[in-house]
Amino acid sequence: MSTLFSSAKQLQDAQGMDLGHTDWLRVTQQRINLFAEATGDHQWIHVDPERAAHGPFGACIAHGYLTLALANLFMPQLMQFANLAMGVNYGTDRLRFPAAVKVGSRVRGHGEVLSVEALGDTLQAVVRISIEIEGSQRPGCVVDTISRYTFNPLEQ
Repeated sequence: MSTLFSSAKQLQDAQGMDLGHTDWLRVTQQRINLFAEATGDHQWIHVDPERAAHGPFGACIAHGYLTLALANLFMPQLMQFANLAMGVNYGTDRLRFPAAVKVGSRVRGHGEVLSVEALGDTLQAVVRISIEIEGSQRPGCVVDTISRYTFNPLEQ
């Protein structure tokens, strides 16, 4: 269940908030192959199931950047906005890939609002997204996302 933010004050007050978890998503070979097509990264550990079965992970694994891209899928499942004039992705900080995500694994996002800073009429929020792997103690990806949000003025 996502948290709804309708004002700048609500977002500012969310600093330190645990946003909870998203639903689970199965990482399929089709998703990995589509990512390989989109990026041109056809390394065998991602797209050759027969060779990958004998490789270091025992199966194909998702690209690290595919795992990172899932943060973009999970973010709106964790945070929703009303009364927003504009929101933009400003970048990321502290990106890590602690564990490989094997094909067929289920992953989910976990979010935490690390900081919210006012930049004039805009708020810059740093939200840590951890891409958790079902049954694994280590996540597939941990990234501190940086987004900027400008809310419409509230009616008096």
